Amino acid sequence: MRGGHVPGEYGPMLGSLLQASHLATMEDLPGLVARHVASAGFTHAVLYVSDLQQEFLVPLPGQVDAAGAPLTSLRIDTTMAGRAYRDVAIVPARHAARAEADEPVAGDGRLWLWVPLLNGTERIGVLGMGAPEDDETRRWWAARLADLVAMLVMVKRDHSDTYARLVRSRPMTLSAEVLWNLMPAGTFADERVVISAALEPAYEVGGDAYDYAIERETVHLSIFDAMGHDTAAGLIASIAIGSYRNTRRGRVDLLAASEAIDAAIGDQFGGSRYATGILATLDTATGELTWINRGHCPPLVLRQGKKVATLSAAPSPPMGFRMGLTTGLSTYQLEPGDRLLFYTDGIVEAEGPDGERFGLERFIDFILRQERDGLSAPETVRRLIQSVLRHQHGILQDDATVLLVEWRTQRQRELAL
Repeated sequence: MRGGHVPGEYGPMLGSLLQASHLATMEDLPGLVARHVASAGFTHAVLYVSDLQQEFLVPLPGQVDAAGAPLTSLRIDTTMAGRAYRDVAIVPARHAARAEADEPVAGDGRLWLWVPLLNGTERIGVLGMGAPEDDETRRWWAARLADLVAMLVMVKRDHSDTYARLVRSRPMTLSAEVLWNLMPAGTFADERVVISAALEPAYEVGGDAYDYAIERETVHLSIFDAMGHDTAAGLIASIAIGSYRNTRRGRVDLLAASEAIDAAIGDQFGGSRYATGILATLDTATGELTWINRGHCPPLVLRQGKKVATLSAAPSPPMGFRMGLTTGLSTYQLEPGDRLLFYTDGIVEAEGPDGERFGLERFIDFILRQERDGLSAPETVRRLIQSVLRHQHGILQDDATVLLVEWRTQRQRELAL
């Protein structure tokens, strides 16, 4: 709003919606939202959430369009709703009639607004609704409403099998079920760091995993690639994450944490199975990165549209063999705006039907092009995974995981405001 003044006439609507949500289930949310937005002048509100692979926006159950037809999924890459999701921006659209088969309409000739649903910087889905006009005040209230709706979806989704089924397009293996419930959300951001991760094949992932956590000015980062593509591989990755969380919460350093993972996997599998991985900490006050590489692909540093470093310190042995031959910790000083790129070999070794690998150079070039185009880290990672899947015609021979971390300074935060 210009001058920072925002009318308070719709404030009670938000409070009423919040109060009514306390005993609501996930299935209740669409109707609850639709009833309350009417008091703010909006009409026919609809809720969509992103599927697991971020290809589609899927409507919550029981919703219909203005003509009474059940809502269908919308493609993220080709629809106005998808544009709101991709660009993290309110997207207006005017429909005099049902112009596209997969786009709902307000039904009364009103403007239609697509508003992204965000949990911090994690993109959850979109809220669509009819509006009498498109002005700054209306957009401000649409954004505040979307903030509240996103929070309600977040609160309800963790204990909702409806949500878990909704975001899946096919059955999930046991290993994938365990890992997806163990790993943190694919996107996180605060004033100093942006983290975005993705993992494929989403429904059959075997032993790839990532983890991160924030502790004041320290960001804990890790990525793992367990041997094999079976349930045992998922168990190895689960042990790695669990052991790392247990040791770091006990304030154990990275070297000792990696040795604890080594011992835990070795105890369980007797030296017959292993995992590669990287454990790292980023000091967000200074930009200093500290890490240990346990037989994994070296991280990359991207700066101003170029690759400036491959963090190729001598790797220690993979975890699980209990060899006790670690090479110690390494450090690197980041510069403001640097992006760290952690990945598993399934990204660069992905082969198309003709045997051509996706390759490291194509991987780096893809990330740099998205950066030059000004795309956010989450959208860059989403597009990268889609590109890898297209390269292999949707069938991956190995797990492919990427973890992208951007360090920001106070000066950059000021410029972004």
